[in-house]
Amino acid sequence: MTGPAPTTEPSATPTPATRFNDLRGYIDALEALGDLKRVKRTVSADLEAAAVSRLSCELQSPAPLFESVAGVAPGFRLFGAPAALSAAAGKPLARVAMSVGLPAGATAAELVEHLARTRHAAPVPPRLVTRDEAPCKQNVLLGDDATLDRFPVPQVHEFDGGRYANTWGIIVARTPDGRWTNWSIARIMLIDGKHMTGLVIPAQHIGMIWQEWVKIGKPMPYALVQGGDPAVPFVGGIPLPPGVDEAGYVGALYGEPVDVVRCETVDLEVPAGAEIVIEGHLSVGRDAREGPFGEFAGYASTETSMQPVYTVEAITHRDDPIWPLVAEGRPVDEFHTVTGVGQAAEVLAELRDAGLPVTTAWSPLRAASHWMVVTVPQDWRERLPGVESAELTHRIGEVLAASHSGRATAATFVLDDDIDPADDTDLLWALATRIHPLDRAEASYGFVHPLLNCYTHEERAAQSGPIVFHDGLLPAQDEGRLLHSSFAQAYPERIRRQVLDHWDD
Repeated sequence: MTGPAPTTEPSATPTPATRFNDLRGYIDALEALGDLKRVKRTVSADLEAAAVSRLSCELQSPAPLFESVAGVAPGFRLFGAPAALSAAAGKPLARVAMSVGLPAGATAAELVEHLARTRHAAPVPPRLVTRDEAPCKQNVLLGDDATLDRFPVPQVHEFDGGRYANTWGIIVARTPDGRWTNWSIARIMLIDGKHMTGLVIPAQHIGMIWQEWVKIGKPMPYALVQGGDPAVPFVGGIPLPPGVDEAGYVGALYGEPVDVVRCETVDLEVPAGAEIVIEGHLSVGRDAREGPFGEFAGYASTETSMQPVYTVEAITHRDDPIWPLVAEGRPVDEFHTVTGVGQAAEVLAELRDAGLPVTTAWSPLRAASHWMVVTVPQDWRERLPGVESAELTHRIGEVLAASHSGRATAATFVLDDDIDPADDTDLLWALATRIHPLDRAEASYGFVHPLLNCYTHEERAAQSGPIVFHDGLLPAQDEGRLLHSSFAQAYPERIRRQVLDHWDD
């Protein structure tokens, strides 16, 4: 016997926790949880703040709030590791869960289920508020006053091409015809106080919208939003389908609208509770050299590329603004907890939409978003009569090979749901003992993410290569399935209870 199988029906989503309308309420909640460290000594935005943030990720310590930053006006602050793993005992996903309205103790499966459900919920459009109601309008900088030189824009890694003005902010952009407004995260490097440049990849949403402006020969209006409701950068970092407005998704996540306010100089709306909003236009041409930058795979390339230029035309900000900072690198940091979790939710939704029996999906955090694990119920053979494990893996592969989220990871492992894919010990054992070293795998050739480090230089440059689907399903009960030799499965309930009752003895 292998123990009771988890249900494949969506479990009840845990009771939502308090919604945070801005970054400050979220920071207060982290402090109440014991998951915030106020750094009162003066630190430099040149590497030091990022180094503290990076080490806090690697040690899984409280998120650092830098209350005194060298070279900027008093009150200007930096906030590191906003959605990394939590230091709260027994609640490693607390920052992620709280960002999307779940209790701090939500599990990986509950988190993915919550996001997958929202994927099919009716969008809740944002609510437009007046300038007087919007904290982000407390200070309005125009003309020569609108310069990034007054802010603590961080140098994140020593080898980066410059200071990075965007590691955890959303870029608001809209198609020329107004049909789609996108909120997304992409890295942006400072050129000078009035100009920035950043990755605009054609396959990503920011690249799709920019191409539409290029076709009509006009610079693209943009707004770069730092801080605010913690769900905003979270949703901006997950791979929703093209054409889906993130503002409506955030509203559906909470069941109530997000407050937005009109920009000063461009025809866009931004979250009203933002800490800082930078407005302007993105050039039609690829006019500046960007990079390198330490990315989510845990490596930094020495390569650079030509990218469009963001011109800064206006800045609005709250009093004593807080600039969030993500020091990306080896897992686990925000890319893995946000983009990886979002990809898992999309994979789960897409496979269920295809009528396939799936318990959950999970992007193992320490695999740096290079792997996806799909678990299926142990009664899947009854649900799909006559289907063998290779065929089920093939069907899963067909769905994911045609999916942006499916093609964003290099390898997908299909396992029985006696394994918890979010438990690294459980997962490592399963991968070592259930994945054949050569056979029981199927490759699909096509688009691959250019930042996945496992591919060759030529494959990354061409954005083309294989993704692989591994059949790690156990044989049927009557075909030689082995028994588990663990405490939960190798002993009768009577003995287990007796051992546990006397464990403290």
